[in-house]
Amino acid sequence: MTSAAVFLPDSLLVCTLGRMTETGFGIDIGGSGIKGARVDLSTGEFIGDRIKISTPKPATPDAVAEVVTEILAEAQWDGPVGITVPAVVRGQVALTAANIDKAWIGTDVHELFHRHLGDREITVLNDADAAGIAEATFGHPDARKRSVILLTFGTGIGSAFLMDGELFPNTELGHLIVDDMEAEHRASGAVKDNKDLSWKEWAAEVSRVLNEYERLFYPSLFIVGGGISRKHKKWVPLLDVKTEVVPAELRNRAGIVGAAMAVAKHLAP
Repeated sequence: MTSAAVFLPDSLLVCTLGRMTETGFGIDIGGSGIKGARVDLSTGEFIGDRIKISTPKPATPDAVAEVVTEILAEAQWDGPVGITVPAVVRGQVALTAANIDKAWIGTDVHELFHRHLGDREITVLNDADAAGIAEATFGHPDARKRSVILLTFGTGIGSAFLMDGELFPNTELGHLIVDDMEAEHRASGAVKDNKDLSWKEWAAEVSRVLNEYERLFYPSLFIVGGGISRKHKKWVPLLDVKTEVVPAELRNRAGIVGAAMAVAKHLAP
C-alpha cells in the first residue's frame, strides 16, 4: 500500500497561544504502558502529575480505549484529547500495529475513541510523529534546521522525519531491515533489557542501525528519545556514526506533549 507524501506546514508545528487553548491533554499509548497528562501548551511542560497504567494484554482496541477512559477519569479531564498510537494512522484509520494487538489494523481509531470517550474533540496520530511535533516546537534548537531524524527507543523504535521543522508523517524506520533483521529487533530499548546487553554492546547495535540510516538518508542530525534517553551519557558517546547524535530535550514527555498539541491545532493525519 502506498500513500501520498503529506507535510505539516511549519505554522502547525509552532505553538501559538492565540490559536490554541493554553492547557491541553495528551495520552501516549505504548507497548508496555499508557501515559497521560495535562500540558501547558505555551511551554510544553506537564501541569500536575503524569498518570500511567500498564498496557492491557492483549492490547486490543477496546481494551486500550478502556484504559484511556480510566486515565481521563482519574485526571478529571473532559476536554479535547490527543492520543498517540504505535501505528501508521491515515484518515484516522490505523494501517499497522507495532507492539499492540494486530486487531488495530484497519480500525477507525476516531470512531473507537469517540465510542468510549463520548462527544469531545479527539485527534489520534502516530506516537513518534507526536514526539517530532513536540521536539520541533520545544526541543533541541537544531530540530528545526535541515534534515533531522528523531528516533524513540522503547519497546520498538519509532521515527519522525523533520525537514526545516516540517514533519513527514508515518515513517516506520524501526521496521527497516538492517543486516537481515528489523532495526527494532536489533536495537530497541527492549532488546537491551531482554538480552541483558551492556551499554557498549547495545551501542554497537544502535550504531549499525544508524549507519544504515546514514547510508540511505544522509541526515544532518539524529535526535534520540524514549525512556532510555534519560541515560544518554552512558551510550551516546559510544556510538560510531558520522552524524551528530543528541538526546531529545523532552525525553519521554514528547509523545504526550505532541498529542496535546495535535488536538489543540486540530491536526488529523
